[in-house]
Amino acid sequence: MLAALCAGLGTGAIIDARQRRIPNEVSMATMGAGLLLAASGISGVTLASAIAGLFVGFLLMLPGHLLGATGAGDVKLFAAAGTLLGGGRILSAFVFMAIAGGVFACFIAWRRGRFARTMTNVARLCGSAERVKQAIESPAEHNRFPYGPAIAVGCVIAAWR
Repeated sequence: MLAALCAGLGTGAIIDARQRRIPNEVSMATMGAGLLLAASGISGVTLASAIAGLFVGFLLMLPGHLLGATGAGDVKLFAAAGTLLGGGRILSAFVFMAIAGGVFACFIAWRRGRFARTMTNVARLCGSAERVKQAIESPAEHNRFPYGPAIAVGCVIAAWR
């Protein structure tokens, strides 16, 4: 299970870092591997838990996509990881992924000389989601970054626990 998770999410993270997108083929292959391993009993995750992980992973990432904070590829990759982690680990993977994403975001904002502005926008997110969504999506703001690496880190940490 860990090997399949590292292979699928590692591939997605590398492609996302280089091309700023996660191909459907990577997410679908990861999902297929998770379902196949669960159905065969090899992964230690039952088929029912793998399917639950798929749906919970999708539902956890969907709001971020609807707000414009993550791409559709991120949603699909995290849902695919749910098939390998199962319903019992996907919630902790989400927490670890959010922490990793926050650390990556702070580092990237600092490297781009935008740390203070980024923190101001994060504080505003609690008050006016629409205004912050516009700021997130604005190319002039230069604050988008690939989230695939954060997904990979969070899921691998959850798998090791």
